[in-house]
This record gives sequence, C-alpha cells and structure tokens, in this order.
Amino acid sequence: MIKAGVSSASFYPMHTEDALRILGEMGVRNAEIFINDFSEASGAVYAEIRRIISDYDMNITSLHPYSPMESGYLFSEYDRRQDSYLDKYRRYFECMSEIGARFFILHGSILSSGCPDDLYFSQYTRLLDIADSFGVTIAQENICYCKSKSIDFLRRLKENCGERVKYVLDIKQAVRAGVSPFDFVEALGEDIVHVHVSDNSPDGDCLPIGKGSFDFEEFTRKLRAKGYDGAMILELYRRNYGDYSELYDGMKKMEEIIAKSAKM
Repeated sequence: MIKAGVSSASFYPMHTEDALRILGEMGVRNAEIFINDFSEASGAVYAEIRRIISDYDMNITSLHPYSPMESGYLFSEYDRRQDSYLDKYRRYFECMSEIGARFFILHGSILSSGCPDDLYFSQYTRLLDIADSFGVTIAQENICYCKSKSIDFLRRLKENCGERVKYVLDIKQAVRAGVSPFDFVEALGEDIVHVHVSDNSPDGDCLPIGKGSFDFEEFTRKLRAKGYDGAMILELYRRNYGDYSELYDGMKKMEEIIAKSAKM
C-alpha cells in the first residue's frame, strides 16, 4: 500500500531528534530519518530518537545517512577506509533493525571521484551482503552529481550486482540531471522501492507539493502500474518552503493523490 510521509532532512540543519519530534507533533506517522552524524546512532541522541518514535507511534520507512564521505571511504581504493566505513554502516543497520526501518538510502560515489565501475560494483556487493544479515534493503538513489544520475549506470549496477539491487527515485534529482522522472519509472520501475517527492516548475526544482506543475497523479499512476507499493516521502530543502505546516499540507496532498490514483 502506497503511503505518504516526510523526511527529517527537510529541517536540516536542525538536529535530527528535534526534526523528528516536530514531525510527530504535526501528526506525520510515516517518516524517513536523515542521520547527520554517526553520534546520532548511539548514546543519548539515539535513545531520544527511539523514544520519539515510540511516543508518536511513527513508522520509519527508511534511514538516509549523511553521504559526502561515501566517495572517499566506501568507494575508495584504500582498503582500510573501506573497512572502517563498512563497520559504521553495520551500526546503522543495527539501528534500522531496532526501529523497523527497511530501506537504507545510498547516494554513492560522486562523479568527480573517478571511481571505476568495477570498484563500485565490488563495494556495492559487499554492502549488500552485510545489509542482508540485518534484513535491510540497500536502495540506490539517483543523484545529479553522482554516478547514479544515469539510468544506464543504474541498469549496469543491477546487471553486475544482481536482483538485490533496488532504487530510490528522487524527483528533484532527476530534474537536476536533465532526466524525466517518468523515464526512471519506465526504465527501472519494477525495482523502485522508495520515492522522494517534491514539486517543480520553471521557477524551481524543489518546491512544496502544489507549488509547481509536476503531474503527480500521472506519476503515481505509472508507479502503480509497475507494482509500486512503497512510500512517497516529501523531501525539501529548508530554504524551499516557509512554515513547517507546508510539510504537513504537502503530505496530505500526496495522500489525496495516492487515493485518487488507486481508483483510476
């Protein structure tokens, strides 16, 4: 069943636990947690995050880590850095098992890093193997400044790493890469397990739902036709909206669109 929700990333640079609490207070029950620092996966901060999830009976769809170091660590040619980062990801996967989050969102290597495809595929397979042991699904996101901006690369990732490869489709990132989100759905739809939504128009590529001209009804209908039954998570940048209520209102609009698409 497709459900709408909001990512805590929409409040950055607010602390993660504070963002999650606001979502809970607003009545958001489906949420993605954006982890901004390794310290948030342990100790007092992590305990507070778990308490908030329980207090507001939240369903955590996914965990999205702060990603700039993935190129220099996970997809590095230096084995010690690889191993060090994989150890940190194991802790993320433990957290996900504890809070019930299924999807781990990965940006991957940035284009300027020059990461060879064979290294990327090898490291991705290592990550898949570790995630499997925790019951976690790695979901590769399309990012305009990463190798994953390309539909062709994402196809080759699956060809080389197998059926376990799944995808996150981010509408704004597709637009920024000059690729229609509908093309991603057509090419990869059966393996898209998570979606980041935002509106867009000639005036902006990351707008609150209803503030742009993107055809969400047709988009949702095409996702359904591919068998999609995951979450549609609103992810905005803080500079792209005003009052927090715009997040809740956007989620409610997505719920209406989802319900309408089910009747088509």
